[in-house]
Amino acid sequence: QVRLVEAGGGSVQAGGSLRLSCAASGDSIASNCMGWFRQAPGKEREEVATIYTGNSRPSYADSVKGRFTISHDTANNTIYLQMNNLKPEDTAMYYCAATPPYIPVRCVSSDYTNWGQGTQVTVSS
Repeated sequence: QVRLVEAGGGSVQAGGSLRLSCAASGDSIASNCMGWFRQAPGKEREEVATIYTGNSRPSYADSVKGRFTISHDTANNTIYLQMNNLKPEDTAMYYCAATPPYIPVRCVSSDYTNWGQGTQVTVSS
């Protein structure tokens, strides 16, 4: 079972940037959907960005398109989320998640079975 540990959260002003990382251990993530999700207080969890590591195909929520970039380093079993032009509405706890290894038509939120503990991102105006 994959263990996921997030890092890189923090507090920034609007317009700033942060880079989140998610280190996976316990198994390879060479053919998994890997995703970044976020949850703000009082709101439901939102899928932010996903990537299928088998072909590096990314997908983004409309709210972050053009500002966030998801990537993966298979050799180091790590995925990243580069967040630029951050807005106060990006404030949330960010979680990394992984599916079991498989070959999906597309990454589906219900397929994620392993979750990290989260890292807080706070954007001030």
